[in-house]
Amino acid sequence: MEGPLVEVWTDGSSLGNPGPGGWGAILSFVDSTGEEHVRELSGGFAKTTNNRMELMAVIFALEALRRPCVVRVHSDSEYVVKAHEEGWISGWRARGWKTAAKKPVANVDLWKRLLAAEEPHEVRFTWTRGHAGEERNERCDELARAAASSGGLAEDAGYLAHG
Repeated sequence: MEGPLVEVWTDGSSLGNPGPGGWGAILSFVDSTGEEHVRELSGGFAKTTNNRMELMAVIFALEALRRPCVVRVHSDSEYVVKAHEEGWISGWRARGWKTAAKKPVANVDLWKRLLAAEEPHEVRFTWTRGHAGEERNERCDELARAAASSGGLAEDAGYLAHG
């Protein structure tokens, strides 16, 4: 695929699980002159879960891209990374969004939205250890926690419908 390489770092946070939650993302790419461009994004919801916020961080980052890109997502969420890199999503889709144990997949609304957000891009996921000093992962954690603590948060309709 042609397109710029965009490095994306993401994190989600929930103050209680469920509870107020936030997500943070950093998008970075280097233009043809060698200049790095960095954009920070964040948001939150009044009652949600940590896993939903981990997914939302990736979704909002991908939805912010204006053209097809090669994207490397760095996440400390094994839930998000393994679902992609170990093929869990393919199995869920093949079974009609059921787990191997024939139970409904949690957060199916967000998994479907994430797949749609990935569609125009070539996306690879890389797991990074959380709270291990990786500067951009730590910054995403700060963004997510600040968003979760900000008050006046929107409702997470997907959580309310299925939570």
